[in-house]
Amino acid sequence: MSKAKVYFTKEITPEAVVKIYGALGAGLSGRVAVKLHSGEVGNQNFIRPDFLAPVIKTVNGTIVECNTAYEGKRNTSKAHWETMKLHGWTDIANVDIMDENGETELPVPNGARIKVNYVGKNLADYDSMLVLSHFKGHPMGGFGGALKNISIGIASSHGKAYIHGAGNPDEMWSADHDAFLESMADAALSVVEFFKGKTAFINIMKNMSVDCDCCAVAEDPKMADIGILASLDPIALDQACVDLVYSSEDPGKKHLIERMESRNGIHTVEAAARLGFGSREYEIISLD
Repeated sequence: MSKAKVYFTKEITPEAVVKIYGALGAGLSGRVAVKLHSGEVGNQNFIRPDFLAPVIKTVNGTIVECNTAYEGKRNTSKAHWETMKLHGWTDIANVDIMDENGETELPVPNGARIKVNYVGKNLADYDSMLVLSHFKGHPMGGFGGALKNISIGIASSHGKAYIHGAGNPDEMWSADHDAFLESMADAALSVVEFFKGKTAFINIMKNMSVDCDCCAVAEDPKMADIGILASLDPIALDQACVDLVYSSEDPGKKHLIERMESRNGIHTVEAAARLGFGSREYEIISLD
């Protein structure tokens, strides 16, 4: 498999997000879903609507999310809508809580851990998807990037528990850890295959706390911002972001590295590469 192209810019501005999307040449068309993280109420690190509004407007996209499987302000459609309004997402674009009216199944025929992925029912309404991911740490996954955003992020509330439990929602918090990571890779595969290449991925490396935007009480970032990366290959994109953390000269990186390593976060990338829907081999194309 040839090396995937990963575009990079040190410039972290709304205009840079639009520029790097253009560099991809993705040409997303039809009804475009824009998957992002709406941010848990109380979280200080999530990427704000004004930062992402220009690129969402560029693709004329609809912001899509699904409800969470844990207590908080996004675990029911009513609460999630309130959060969307509170955080300003409804001010910049149309919003769709995709599992508000149920879920649908995507097949994972070659899945290592799961053979079906339960996603928000409304996913079927879209022709293509722009995935805007805030790259940062995660309490369970080690880090969150493109792969997490299209697996756990697009799963319905029940589907999230199913992935966490590696096929058993009742074991959401007790399943074998690597099995959970492999289930995320399986779920990501099903979404990539659903859109048949009509996807584009952008990772924003700023506000890189060890905690996810799903944490109402999150650690402040300990390392400096790095930049924005984009690719048509989510596996290469996440691998490139991980590599940039390790190669950073910022001593604060040790906190994020400890979080990634203690949760074996790279295993999600390894498992996804084994499934063959992308490559860990990439070339960086700088736009600076």
